[in-house]
Amino acid sequence: MKKSAYWLLAIVITLVLSVYQRMTGPTHPKSVTIELNGESYKIKLPRSGVQKDEIVALKGIPQDTDAQLHYRRYPTSDDYTTVDFEWTDSEWQAALPVQPVAGKLQYYITVDGKDYLTDEPLLIRFRNDVPANILVPHILLMFAAMLFAVYTFLLVVTRKKYSKWLKITVGTLFAGGFILGPLVQHAAFGPWWAGFPYGTDLTDNKTLLSFLFFVAALATLKWKYNKWVVALAVLFMIVTFSIPHSAYGSEYDYTTQQLKK
Repeated sequence: MKKSAYWLLAIVITLVLSVYQRMTGPTHPKSVTIELNGESYKIKLPRSGVQKDEIVALKGIPQDTDAQLHYRRYPTSDDYTTVDFEWTDSEWQAALPVQPVAGKLQYYITVDGKDYLTDEPLLIRFRNDVPANILVPHILLMFAAMLFAVYTFLLVVTRKKYSKWLKITVGTLFAGGFILGPLVQHAAFGPWWAGFPYGTDLTDNKTLLSFLFFVAALATLKWKYNKWVVALAVLFMIVTFSIPHSAYGSEYDYTTQQLKK
C-alpha cells in the first residue's frame, strides 16, 4: 500500500472520529422534532452560550402557533420561569438570560400546549467568547495530533518505520493540548487547567492520559515490543477522544457563587 493510501485512510478515520465527537458533545445544538397539525418540524436548540442573552429560535414553526420557554438555574431547585416566544424576524424567538461564566440553565419548551424535553430538560452553559487566534490553532493542532497518531498506527500494523511520526504526534499533542489548550480553557472559563488533580474536566483529563501513553511509547522506542506500546497509545487516544468534548467541565455554583472546576 502506498503512503498516499495510508494518509487517505488516516484522514477518513480522523474525520469520522471528529464528527462523532462533535455531534455527541454536550455543547452541540439539540435537534428536536415538533409535531403540529400532522406536520413535523425539526428545530435546533442551543446548549452553549457566550456572555449575552442566548436566543432560542423555533425556526420553521408557523406564525399561528403558541409557544413558551421554561428555564431555571442549574443545579438548583428553583421554580421554572416561563416566557412567551415572540414573533421576531419571521420566526419565534425567546431569550435565555445570560449567566455567570460556567453558569448553566436547564430548560424545556411548550408548543401549542405540548411540552417537549420535560423528562430530560436541556442544559446550556455560558462561557466567555474565545478569540479565534487561540481557538482555531488549538482545534487544528488537536485534529493534526489525531491524524498523525492514526497514521503512525497504520505504519505500525503494516511494519513500516514509524518513529518519526510518533515524535511528531507527541510534539503536536503537547502543543495543542498543553500550550493552546490551557489558553482556550482560561479564555473561556478562567482556570488554566480543570483536569487532574484540580478538577474533573474530561477534556483536560483525557488529553493528559493520552499524552502520558504517548510519552511511554516514546520512552520505550528502542524496546523490541515498542510497536505494541504505540498501538495501545493510539487506540487509547481514539477511545478517549471519542468521549464527548467539554463533558464534566467547569461549572458555576449558585450557592457559593464561585466557579467549580
